[in-house]
Amino acid sequence: MTTGRSPIDVHVGRKVRLYRTLRGMSQGDLGEALGLTLQQIQQYEHGLNRIGASRLYQLGQVLDVPVASFFEGVAEATARPPSDPTEDRGASPELRGLAKRETLELIRAYCRIPDPTVRMGLLNLVRVLAGPSDEGGGSRSEDTDD
Repeated sequence: MTTGRSPIDVHVGRKVRLYRTLRGMSQGDLGEALGLTLQQIQQYEHGLNRIGASRLYQLGQVLDVPVASFFEGVAEATARPPSDPTEDRGASPELRGLAKRETLELIRAYCRIPDPTVRMGLLNLVRVLAGPSDEGGGSRSEDTDD
């Protein structure tokens, strides 16, 4: 019998936290929307409690994301064992970066810029400041929704 948290539950919990934070919701706000306590939301986000299918559907509705988005990257997240037994499994560098408060504040501020030309200019500035990508994809200014 295994003990501890399931890497899949941890991954899904991280996604819940990511989407909640991107929406600017506190754990209390999310709990209230779902009829849960703050502690229950914390347990979900840390992968301590498994999220059932109906609750996952509710989370998707409240957070305005498809249920499948909670499982994106789960194969990569569960493929490698943690280097430290106390470390959460499966956090990709991108997910860890998105979980930082300053990253989330930057994303929210960026989304409030009404002018698509200004947004694109800011994106290009950040790309230049960041330097070359390890992905080798070059400039991707065509990746906008506008």
